[in-house]
Amino acid sequence: MAYLYSDERNVQIVLSLLKEHHIKKVIASPGATNITIVASMQQDSYFEMYSCVDERSAAYMACGLAAESGEPVVLSCTGATSSRNYMPALTEAYYRKLPVIAITSSQINENIGNLSAQCTDRRYLPKDVAKLSVQLPPIKDDSDAKNCELKVNQALLECMRHGGGPVHINLCTTYCPTYRTVKLPKCNLIRRYMVTDDFPSLPSGRIAVFVASHKKWSEGETEVLERFCETNNAVVFCDHTSGYKGKYRVLFALAASQEHKFFNALKPDLLIHIGEISGDYFSLMIHGNQCWRVNPDGEIRDKFGNLTAIFEMEESCFFEKYVGKSKVNTYYDECKSCDKEVRDQLPELPFSNIWVASQLAPKLPSNSVLHLGILNSLRSWNFFEIPSSVQSYSNVGGFGIDGDISSLIGASLAAPDKLFFGVLGDLAFFYDLNVLGNHHIKNNVRLLLINNGRGTEFKNYGHQGAFLGEDVDKYVAAAGHFGNKSKNLIKHFANDLNFEYLTADSKESFCDNMQRFITSKQIGKPIIFEVFTDSNNESEALKMIRNIVKDPVKNAKRVAKYFLKHLKAD
Repeated sequence: MAYLYSDERNVQIVLSLLKEHHIKKVIASPGATNITIVASMQQDSYFEMYSCVDERSAAYMACGLAAESGEPVVLSCTGATSSRNYMPALTEAYYRKLPVIAITSSQINENIGNLSAQCTDRRYLPKDVAKLSVQLPPIKDDSDAKNCELKVNQALLECMRHGGGPVHINLCTTYCPTYRTVKLPKCNLIRRYMVTDDFPSLPSGRIAVFVASHKKWSEGETEVLERFCETNNAVVFCDHTSGYKGKYRVLFALAASQEHKFFNALKPDLLIHIGEISGDYFSLMIHGNQCWRVNPDGEIRDKFGNLTAIFEMEESCFFEKYVGKSKVNTYYDECKSCDKEVRDQLPELPFSNIWVASQLAPKLPSNSVLHLGILNSLRSWNFFEIPSSVQSYSNVGGFGIDGDISSLIGASLAAPDKLFFGVLGDLAFFYDLNVLGNHHIKNNVRLLLINNGRGTEFKNYGHQGAFLGEDVDKYVAAAGHFGNKSKNLIKHFANDLNFEYLTADSKESFCDNMQRFITSKQIGKPIIFEVFTDSNNESEALKMIRNIVKDPVKNAKRVAKYFLKHLKAD
């Protein structure tokens, strides 16, 4: 009987990526749960297959075959207790670093613990039987398929990483009885490169380096990235957690945030991703045609959904590999021109965190340090550049509102000769209030409290909480706590703890106190500057700054759709 590949999409993806990674040796044990993958393999002459009834023996056979051939070997077993018999040999493979890929087919995980026959729990493994274990549930949509591709790439790469070792893929089946798939899907192949490997060629065209939150840069690291940009028509997209201050830095959040004009011409052909988590949600939307990630941890982090390579090495080693002859950098000029187009049309904003950021950001004292709270403060300040000598941070690792002040205080103790500025909203401020009573606090601390009496994020236009209207204040935005914008609470608290207290509730009163807050001189006390804003103004400021420029083509289409809709209605 003629048959083709199984119609189960997770099976198809496993087979496609096994072939893309040049893995062909397979030892299969009999069973019904793994029939879809085994039957698909045995009709494809690419796979070099062997049979073994006893899974314990099959796994040890895989150890011997992998050790002798130097190639990864795939195991396939059915449900029930079959996979338990892999454990002795997988332990052997773990300690000998043998690349064995155990694909255990199983029922869907929802059946675990519900008295389904032949359904054992394969979600948790002893530490020393596999370097990595992934679960591949049945695929229901394209998002599931993409996640499946990522997990299979992770497992297949891990079996050869750092000397090799066993990995586990739990392949859930629906016992699909049809085999009508003629051709395996083209899957996204991810490769890992080490310093000693031959590097792939850079694609022609535009190259962007996206820097998320990052450790402090050395002069050498900055210099080699500058040379990389000079010779490869590259730019560096940054936010205030990136720490990068080099020549080709582009703070692009303002341009990227525009709702009615996306700068398609600036889409890079290759995006190189470095650093960790970013809070610059707008610039994260600038996906390249493909993404390479560079990090010493070598882990696969597919933030942009199109990762094709991971370089396990220091960033300076990577960039040095691609430094060539200098050329005209047109991409940087284009990016700066687009940013200038938006920045030159900045409207007069209402009194808000964004307006405060526009006033303070360029005026921060040289060599000071800035800590930004999650999320409104970080977003607001990412729209505006700060002096190149100012270092800036935010707690984007855990990305919670707690600990902002404490982090700033800890940092301020390490450099008492520097001024440390913190900007945060009222919920974050009160969440971390206790640290202000710490007797180690010095006079180099300056805190800017934006007090709008709630989690104003949930009141912003376009936010999913906004549909609740005023009801969002009850529990979601947590309005009315901590004195409900009391004019005296923080004032008395600050005075009793020997802080200098400043306050403002309008542009005029803010400007009256701003110079005192940012004076480069270390005065006798730390400062708390409490600024009272309104949530409606906060939302309006965000809306205005995201709608500075329009795309004439998009606007024309929008108008045409509007008239067509109403003509039909008439």
